[in-house]
Amino acid sequence: METVNTATASRAFGRGGLTVGPIGYGVAALGNLYRPLAEDVWPGIVPAAWEAGIRYFDTAPHYGLGLAEKRLAAGLQEYPRDAFVLSTKVGRVLEPNPGYREGDTDLGNLFAVPSTLRRRLDYSRDGVLRSVEDSLTRLGLDRIDVVFVHDPDEHEREALDGAFPALDELRAQGVIRSYGAGMNQSAMLTRFVRETDLDIVMCAGRYTLLDPSAEQDLLPAAAERGVSVAVAAVFNSGILATDRPVAGATYDYGAAPDALLARVSRIADIAAPYGVTVPQLAVQFPLRHPAVATVVLGADSAAQITRNAGLAAVSVPDALWAELSEAGLLP
Repeated sequence: METVNTATASRAFGRGGLTVGPIGYGVAALGNLYRPLAEDVWPGIVPAAWEAGIRYFDTAPHYGLGLAEKRLAAGLQEYPRDAFVLSTKVGRVLEPNPGYREGDTDLGNLFAVPSTLRRRLDYSRDGVLRSVEDSLTRLGLDRIDVVFVHDPDEHEREALDGAFPALDELRAQGVIRSYGAGMNQSAMLTRFVRETDLDIVMCAGRYTLLDPSAEQDLLPAAAERGVSVAVAAVFNSGILATDRPVAGATYDYGAAPDALLARVSRIADIAAPYGVTVPQLAVQFPLRHPAVATVVLGADSAAQITRNAGLAAVSVPDALWAELSEAGLLP
């Protein structure tokens, strides 16, 4: 017997009155991640996400040296401001690049854009205020729903002393509704949950079918403190993105070990008779935890975002989760 699909329900996002659906769009591709997006391709992606029911969009100044913020603004301009939730990030201030030469690109940082600007890591109060002001300009907005401190791994003290107090001020002033941190680890996020008054965190790659480590520290702390969790990188860079692992599949941006390839193939074998795919399981696994509000997925085409948005729509039977658990294939 199949259960009602709770994965499609809207959930509270932070303590500021925001709500989100199960799938958000992480817009790094709009900043020409890895390769330029064609001028007849990128304008169709946000409308396709909207048509598919996505109302949460996550961006950052880092993505294409501000290009993703500008393109997201263009994509959202026709929709009512109160109808969507938008998050951006602080910690990298953009400034003119004095070393720029004609033809130089930012591909060293993964973005195929001219390197006319450069990033300066800055987690201070002044850096946060400047970054938010610059983002408001690029986004063409007078307020931002959520601001995350972006990857402060080597700057924990600066974030605690500078960034978080500044974001608390902006929340009190109504410039932002909620704030938090976005990282590829759970340990520091857990400390932030316990030591600050943030109300949303984004955790990438650490609560997935293959790496559930956030379940040991971050998720219990978030549940205790009333903090919402957005989970990103649920495909662990590729191994969980296809119905079966493909040749050269990656795990956390490196070659996937044979043991993991075999594990994912076994998951696919068990799921197939239920009519369920590995990507559907990868998306819906984190959504089963009550602290998780949404899963953020990237996409570089209208077709891909439409496909991604549908991954939460097919109900996964309890019997499948149980069978995977009995086989030792669930965390």
